[in-house]
Amino acid sequence: MNKVILMGRLTRDPEVRYSQGENPMAIARYTLAVDRRFNRNNTEEQNADFIGCVAFGKSGEFAEKYFRKGTKLAVTGRIQTGSYTNKDGVKVYTTDVVIEEQEFAESKNASGSSDQGGFSNGGSRPATNNTVGDGFMNIPDGIDEELPFN
Repeated sequence: MNKVILMGRLTRDPEVRYSQGENPMAIARYTLAVDRRFNRNNTEEQNADFIGCVAFGKSGEFAEKYFRKGTKLAVTGRIQTGSYTNKDGVKVYTTDVVIEEQEFAESKNASGSSDQGGFSNGGSRPATNNTVGDGFMNIPDGIDEELPFN
């Protein structure tokens, strides 16, 4: 079985190209910085692995439209290896995650960015954190009629 699940942040905006032919297909390449935590001498240290990802078709188009540097993503896919000979005649080996599913791992407000992808709070609910000590959000007075359940 070849299955990969990753969560990390984009190191830069995705690079998107389109294939040649009658039905061009989007091919988006991006790199995720994935935290690697470990303990050394009873001190937790944090490093990151930089994992190359490639998304095809509709997933590539979605990445081009909505993903920006710093966006936190959760992705699933499969590892694919390959090789090619560069212009200097040196054989280069590659390892990428071919994306099967990709989704945002935090809200736009949580990432602290205000110019990404056209998402908004989208309603009269405040964007502030209104959680109570038990982890549930307080519903402000006067919006009960807007809730899909009563």
